[in-house]
Amino acid sequence: MTSPAGLQTTIYDTAALERVLDAMAVALVPQLHGAAGVTLVGVRRRGAPLSDGLLARLQALLPGADIARLDLLIKRYADDLTLLHPETRLTEQPEHADIDLTGRTVVVVDDVLYQGFSLNKAVQYLLAKGGRQILTAVLVDRVCATLPIHADVTGLKLQVAPSHIVECHVPPFEPVFQIVLVQPEAA
Repeated sequence: MTSPAGLQTTIYDTAALERVLDAMAVALVPQLHGAAGVTLVGVRRRGAPLSDGLLARLQALLPGADIARLDLLIKRYADDLTLLHPETRLTEQPEHADIDLTGRTVVVVDDVLYQGFSLNKAVQYLLAKGGRQILTAVLVDRVCATLPIHADVTGLKLQVAPSHIVECHVPPFEPVFQIVLVQPEAA
């Protein structure tokens, strides 16, 4: 991740974030209890390894549960919040074209809920694939979504200035699992 120039402060380290993921998994358990099947869907990029982390925890908490994994490529903004596309794009991978989620509880996992465009696009897509129930889980909710969407499970709620950037550093994309707050330099 290439950070913009400015003051960078690590606000959560690896140990703290591992505890956050533990708590997120525990919070998901009652919502998944009795589900005929569960599919964890990581929003690429960083939602994918976070989804893997939740999968490992949920398998330990719900032994024998039918839990599947897949990832979606959804993009609107670059890591530095530069607008890449005027509308959020979901690129359907060929292996997902015939996926059937009928009767399954689907959990969409992303790193940051900012304005809600990525989660909204994911929910629309997964409903069209037959998901019985769609839940959302985010590591960080910036509490400023512009769309009527929320996270069912939130690791952290961070209310920061609109100009500040919340960077989730998630291996394998970054070497250290941490959250960094970037206060960009004044232009």
